[in-house]
Formats: sequence, C-alpha cells, structure tokens
Amino acid sequence: EVQLQASGGGLVQAGGSLRLSCAASGFTFDDYAIGWFRQVPGKARQGISCISSGNTSTWYSDSVKGRFTISSAESTVHLQMNSLKPEDTAAYYCAAALECTNWEMRGNYGVWGQGTLVTVSS
Repeated sequence: EVQLQASGGGLVQAGGSLRLSCAASGFTFDDYAIGWFRQVPGKARQGISCISSGNTSTWYSDSVKGRFTISSAESTVHLQMNSLKPEDTAAYYCAAALECTNWEMRGNYGVWGQGTLVTVSS
C-alpha cells in the first residue's frame, strides 16, 4: 500500500523551530518528488515547498523562503522550519508527485499523507 506519514507538528513559540518528517512506504521513494502544503481552516491548501526526485532541486514559496529547508534521506523527507511566526500556524501535509513541475498545485500530487498540526504562539 502506498502511504505517506507526516509527523513532527506541535506547539512552539514565535521564533522557535520545528522539524516535520514525511515517511514514505509502498513505492520507490527516489522516483518521486515530495511536496509540502499547509492549510488553515476556511482557506485553500497552500504549497510551500517541493524536493525533486533524486534530491536535485528544491522550491519554496515566498512565505517560507529563507526560513524553511526541505531535505530527503532514506525514504523520509524533512521540513526544517526556523524562525516560526504565528502566521505559520496550520495543518501541514506532504504529498508525492512525479515531478515538482507546477509544484504549488494540488492536482500535481497523487498521494497525500495525513496532516500534522503546527501551532505557533505569539
């Protein structure tokens, strides 16, 4: 069974850090790109980062560039989140796609993990 399992969310103060993980199983991990999205209630799910298959390229939204870092090792993709702000509060999801092309679009992804909640207090 193809699965993605997101973890690592929690409560942190503004300025703090968290590392999210996305563990993959049931498919050849290195053949796929992995993206991270986030969503707050009442708003659309927003793409924030993507790492290409083979870890050759990474992409970030302007809202997280310079603060978040995506990396991959041993069938797990990590999202290191530093300098967190209250506006980063959201449910975070990882998803798999063939490529990072159009990485910010939900339709690019065929497999989704469950969300992990990040709450940043001011």
